Amino acid sequence: MSESMLKLSNVESAYGPVKAIRGVSLQVSPGTIVAVLGSNGAGKSTILKTISGMVEPSRGKIEFRSRDITGMDPAYIVRRGISHVPEGRDIFPLLSVRDNLMMGAYTRQDRAGIASDLEAAYGYFPILRERSAQAAQLLSGGQQQMLAIARAMMAAPSLILLDEPSLGLSPKLTIEIFEIVIRVNRERGTTILLVEQNANVALNVADHGYVLENGRVVAEDRCERLREKEDIKEFYLGMREAGIRGERRWKRKKTWR
Repeated sequence: MSESMLKLSNVESAYGPVKAIRGVSLQVSPGTIVAVLGSNGAGKSTILKTISGMVEPSRGKIEFRSRDITGMDPAYIVRRGISHVPEGRDIFPLLSVRDNLMMGAYTRQDRAGIASDLEAAYGYFPILRERSAQAAQLLSGGQQQMLAIARAMMAAPSLILLDEPSLGLSPKLTIEIFEIVIRVNRERGTTILLVEQNANVALNVADHGYVLENGRVVAEDRCERLREKEDIKEFYLGMREAGIRGERRWKRKKTWR
């Protein structure tokens, strides 16, 4: 890969006595989408939580724009330019949609910039403008995922950590969400580190991929190369014939990629 915006070097994190990630090293180049793939329990979400400061690593180093952010406070990491969209969305259910979005800008003081980014978020997710006065808990699952992504955008990040955005969504909504993610990456230049269990979709969205198994990186390459590796498809990504047919349908849908 080219120069790194984000670099993890031999990072280990644990929940009590249980090691979740073991010596993970990865790099994310500016302006790219990088996917971390693997089965449930492989440690994917823990990588994002460790980067964002929610989990403190027991070993290793995390650098963002060549500055050490290992174990830093989450608020500091947000101010440095990293936003985390957690698995399960984690919205504020009783607050309005607009107030949820404004919570994403809590570290900012630039009112004009905040107003501009709010309009941009509404541009990417028009339904949020329509529902701006409603309580967030009244949104559908797909709309809540849109809200979580838009809230992350409100921090004006250069890097978004996106955890399982397709979780619980229909195939149609999954495609819609990922189309917007790609637009945000291309139009705003926002770098994306994506954790996703749906390998067929992720490998067609991302530029580079890492495959995780039992907390370790077992493969990494350009996504088009990972898609062609039989051992990766069958043993790590579960991309058997049915999955390959789904991948082809995704390609036909996303002809502009």
